[in-house]
Amino acid sequence: MSAKRIAFLGPPGTFSEDAALRHDPSAHLLPFASVAAVAAAVDSGMADEGVVAIENSIEGSVTDTLDILIHESRLSIRQELVLPVEHCLLVRPGTQAADIKVLLSHPQALGQCRRFVERCFPKAEIVAALSTAAAVEEMMARENAAAIATRRAADLYAAETLAHDIQDRADNLTRFVVLAETDHPPTGNDKTSLAFSFADDRPGLLVSVLQEFSSRDINLTKVESRPTKERLGEYIFLLDLAGHRSESTVVEVLEVVEAQASFFRIFGSYPRYMESA
Repeated sequence: MSAKRIAFLGPPGTFSEDAALRHDPSAHLLPFASVAAVAAAVDSGMADEGVVAIENSIEGSVTDTLDILIHESRLSIRQELVLPVEHCLLVRPGTQAADIKVLLSHPQALGQCRRFVERCFPKAEIVAALSTAAAVEEMMARENAAAIATRRAADLYAAETLAHDIQDRADNLTRFVVLAETDHPPTGNDKTSLAFSFADDRPGLLVSVLQEFSSRDINLTKVESRPTKERLGEYIFLLDLAGHRSESTVVEVLEVVEAQASFFRIFGSYPRYMESA
């Protein structure tokens, strides 16, 4: 039996690769240059699953992933993983802190290390990269540069670690999701993610929907909004709830919400992440 093909945000050495390895250590990993490319690989059949970041405990939601789920792909969330994220400052061997004039990384990593960057390198030029590992690749080809990335990236690209644990909070966590053609069967300890919006704009509309969950004793673990990208001031609401979309009370409330919505999409039901003992 051939190994499962899992797409991830590459190149090798990213936190997404780490998440993919933890999800399935025996899988054949396929690196792609963007979250959109990861989703497209699964959509087209090039990969069986894709692993992408969706939320960070410091910077919040990964909007690229949310927008792809809302607007661009019909893939489902099959699994979630939560990983501790430790950022390191990497340089070409021999480079000193005083030499650094350019600092590269993925925007999420730069945001998670904002205090360190502002205090230690206030005059450095900040350059966004497609991923933390891509930042290291680019940094290794430049003079007077540094990159924020993983310990594994330092090993893979022969970089020197100038500082470690530079994230703003020691308990920095990132939630990853596994995208696939279908979601996960019920396990008894599940979450469901969905998105919806309204054609009308009137007082109490969102509250009335949220009360539908409360009245059925369904816990909402996450509530947020994203612009519709059509008109200013119009939003798509995103919810994570405790329960599987096949459970009778969840089926009932989702039917009520869909009836009131102009746009409605269930991203999937999947096992709630539980940290290993």
